[in-house]
Amino acid sequence: MSETVKATCHCGAVELRVTLSDGLNTARRCDCSFCRRRGAPAVSAPLGGIDVVKGEDKLTLYSFNTHTAKHRFCSVCGIYMFHQRRSNPNEYGVNLYTIEGVEPKDMEPVKWVDGVNHPSDQ
Repeated sequence: MSETVKATCHCGAVELRVTLSDGLNTARRCDCSFCRRRGAPAVSAPLGGIDVVKGEDKLTLYSFNTHTAKHRFCSVCGIYMFHQRRSNPNEYGVNLYTIEGVEPKDMEPVKWVDGVNHPSDQ
């Protein structure tokens, strides 16, 4: 079941309208070298499921290794907003904690996925 939500960075410079693939049911954390340091769990949205309502010029890009995953952050406050996934380049992962109305403690435990042993790295 898809659901449309509002996501914002800390300073308010970036605002997204996100159509989630299956509501908050896809919440997960990754243990790859980048995500474990970033710390924020993500929920799934299809490509085309993110509309930048405000602050497209404030989004900055970070990519590494295979350059499949493309992580976007607010260039003002540094908050991770979303990324195109390496595990499935046809979808985005959206920072769960940027979504309006989400209470982090109510989402725990969030499941983990194995990003360390990704097939693209073999």
